[in-house]
Amino acid sequence: MTVTESSVWVDVCPLEAIVPERGVAALVDGAQVAVFRLRSDELLAIANCDPFSGAHVLSRGLVGSVGDRVTLASPIYKQRFDLRTGSCLDDDAVSVAVYEARIADGLVQLRAT
Repeated sequence: MTVTESSVWVDVCPLEAIVPERGVAALVDGAQVAVFRLRSDELLAIANCDPFSGAHVLSRGLVGSVGDRVTLASPIYKQRFDLRTGSCLDDDAVSVAVYEARIADGLVQLRAT
């Protein structure tokens, strides 16, 4: 997703609706997005589609870390993705889209074009 001047913020859910270290799926501008809340309340969002299986399941993956990188392991074949960059740690040729997320007035919001 390319952020442009015409981008708008879309409400997803209240922050409290996302358990820390877990994800939720949201439909934003026609795209399925996986949104994760870290223990620090930082929000990270990536495309929900697992590029290896084609299933929209990344929101159900396992949050973890490799060094200082926050990662997500796909629930299907367990490939790991960097939640900040979308790059796959197990296959340099694969990545998923990353979305900008924020908290505004207690609501989780994603930037849509």
